[in-house]
Amino acid sequence: MIGKIALIAAAGSALLAAPAAAQAGAIGTDAAACNSDNGPAIRVNVEGLKDRTGRLKLELYPADADDFLKDDHDLEREGKVFRRVWAKTPQSGPVTMCIKVPHPGTYALFFTHDRDGRNKFNIWKDGAGIPSNEKLGRSKPKVGEAEVTVGDGVVTKDIRAQYMRGIFSGFGPLKN
Repeated sequence: MIGKIALIAAAGSALLAAPAAAQAGAIGTDAAACNSDNGPAIRVNVEGLKDRTGRLKLELYPADADDFLKDDHDLEREGKVFRRVWAKTPQSGPVTMCIKVPHPGTYALFFTHDRDGRNKFNIWKDGAGIPSNEKLGRSKPKVGEAEVTVGDGVVTKDIRAQYMRGIFSGFGPLKN
């Protein structure tokens, strides 16, 4: 009986350790912050990619409706928070990206799958996502759906990529 309990405990410990191991390999220009747990930063587990082409992008904005998805040049000129990180789409395996934040606080985060690598959003080909994973549909997401609160450490969020599903249904996750 003691042997079975020890085996169950060991299996449980292995299962609990598995997510941390999966998160250890963040990619992108800020990967070192998450890989070393040196926050403040946001670790993003990306799910539901349509394919493994192009590049992946995370963008950090002020958590303000007027500034969310505003042109980066305008935000920088106004002295507001903006950060962008890129990563080549890995050919296989889990996808975890990292983006540093300037200090603890609440921010808005937007993910893009730039499938053709041209850095110009193509509504018919490229994917997008937000931390709430609400269906994007046909309109710009609300800042509240993109908000992430970050403390001194590294916070983890899961984002499901969404792609244009049709003219009337707009953006949504792919069906499994």
